[in-house]
Amino acid sequence: MGFDDGMTVRTRPATEADYAVAGDICATAYQEAGQLDDDSGYADELRNVAARVATAEVIVADDPDTGEILGCVTFVQPGSDLAELAKLNEAEFRMLAVAPSAQRRGVGSALVRACLDRAVALGYAAVSIYTRDHNVAGLAMYERFGFVRVPELDWNPYDGLLLVALRVELAPRDAAEVGAVAG
Repeated sequence: MGFDDGMTVRTRPATEADYAVAGDICATAYQEAGQLDDDSGYADELRNVAARVATAEVIVADDPDTGEILGCVTFVQPGSDLAELAKLNEAEFRMLAVAPSAQRRGVGSALVRACLDRAVALGYAAVSIYTRDHNVAGLAMYERFGFVRVPELDWNPYDGLLLVALRVELAPRDAAEVGAVAG
């Protein structure tokens, strides 16, 4: 995926050296998008990449020339402590975040593509996610990848927060088709 300024982005598993930067990007992006309630403690959870890798996979997007971390996402398999939607034969991803300075440059799409590719490689038939109902840019991006609303799975964890459920069916796609989506 190319940037407007000629830079490229790659995705890869997070290493321990990436945890602090990836966590800061996650918390900062959520804060700037108005997705953090100061009293919830969720910012601490977003920053704690080390805890997430104990039960899930954290994928980072970086600039392959400089190594600068541009974003991250947590890929979750069913049965993980972090699973909210994933059922048998279905994966999910959570906490997708792009550094504010790298937004609108294809980083989020690269992270979604990496999760879909990972799900296909592991043999899952679908990927489900939650996103905020007012996340207009995210909803549009997910729609380009073929995600559709599953309103019966929407969730209100507390007053004023509506998480909408989305799912994309992967079968009978193969990894090459998933990689070409929204390119």
